[in-house]
Amino acid sequence: MHGSSALPLDRRQQIARRLTRGEAVSAAALATEFNVSEDAIRRDLRALTAEGVCKRVYGGALPLSPASSPIHVRSGEDIGQKRALARTAARLVREGQTLFLDTGSTNRQLAMELPQDAGLTVVTNSIPVAAALMECHGIALVMIGGSVDITIGGCVGARSVAEMQRFRIDLCFLGTCAISIEHGIAGFNMADVDFKRGLIEVSAETALMLASAKLETAAPYRIGWAADVDYLVVEHDAPLSIVGALRETGTAVRIADAPRG
Repeated sequence: MHGSSALPLDRRQQIARRLTRGEAVSAAALATEFNVSEDAIRRDLRALTAEGVCKRVYGGALPLSPASSPIHVRSGEDIGQKRALARTAARLVREGQTLFLDTGSTNRQLAMELPQDAGLTVVTNSIPVAAALMECHGIALVMIGGSVDITIGGCVGARSVAEMQRFRIDLCFLGTCAISIEHGIAGFNMADVDFKRGLIEVSAETALMLASAKLETAAPYRIGWAADVDYLVVEHDAPLSIVGALRETGTAVRIADAPRG
């Protein structure tokens, strides 16, 4: 039901369904479509933001990233897609490098894809990543300490930041919750976001693996911009329009193979 006959609640539900499908929305376009004022649409978006459906941005709203759930939940989701991303990301690694594997369920998969005969050193603040590498005798493992945040599965407090800043990282695999071409890379935890900003500063190169569900979504705290990352690894089915826009930022985009079996 469109046009002036759409009741406010019905209109809001239609907008919510689009956001839940992962679609960004424009206040001006919605006002035209439903034949109401932009103020009315902005009220709808404020209400949907309060319900946790979206994040308001200039001119409209972005769907919230699905990556807000705790690490123990995310670790069991979409394993095939995460392994496909990890296999492609592992090809970026060079012999003798010092790597940083940030918190995140996809980085745990990457830990299991790293070559054990390449003289690698892996620094991490992630408990699941460290656990995955404990039996990899060909990889030197360094754990960043501090208080563990059980939601993200790692250490991100002031002590962790201070320890991280002692290193020079050749290649950092950053974890993130959301990315938007216009609004940047973002996360849900302020301390985690501060840690990730520091990681970018101490790393010669930074890579990011992105599930398609995180593309053009939002989270409350900005980490940086797509151009701050050297490599973006996206799923095989990532929308070509978004892949093209990411490449226009100057970032090298790698497309993962389809998940196996």
